[in-house]
Amino acid sequence: MTRHFNGPKLVIASHNQGKVREIGELLFPFGVETISAGDLNLPEPVEDGLTFIANAEIKALAAAKAAGLPALADDSGLEVEALGGEPGIYSARWAGPTKDFCLAMQAVHDKLGNTHNRTANFTCALTLAWPDGHTESFEGKVYGELTWPMRGEKGFGYDPVFVPAGHTITFAEMNPSDKHAMSHRAKAFKQLINACFKIDN
Repeated sequence: MTRHFNGPKLVIASHNQGKVREIGELLFPFGVETISAGDLNLPEPVEDGLTFIANAEIKALAAAKAAGLPALADDSGLEVEALGGEPGIYSARWAGPTKDFCLAMQAVHDKLGNTHNRTANFTCALTLAWPDGHTESFEGKVYGELTWPMRGEKGFGYDPVFVPAGHTITFAEMNPSDKHAMSHRAKAFKQLINACFKIDN
């Protein structure tokens, strides 16, 4: 049976301020008080899972047990069709130890070379974990194409090179509210809310 979150405080199991901010904005309407793993000085666990959901579970469980509070973790990445799904679960690692996503986006561009297939998707796995080890996990995807050069400054990660299907601007050029309405994270988040949060009608 699905477990409901009964708050009021939730740990965002991430040291990525872009993700923390975006998840906090998505949770704001539900009156949830959030605090990041970075603010709590929690160590970052080794992400050795082979799927987005496996890595989200690793992060959420580590934060929940360390903080003694429910924790929400996100594991997301860019999957490029012509690269066999790379960078995938290694999307952050392509940015190197300094988390320089300009380097990561350049690496994708270089690997694609003259390939005409620019089809790609973002995948987001969300795991809500409790200190007792219980977890609830959800996954969302958004499809589109890659574009060069990079455009926009409103997003983070690979947003400046991703144009979602049906649009002409990148995620990094969109208003955050427009991105939140359609992103991979928003789709996973909607599943999470419907399953684990009590919504007043």
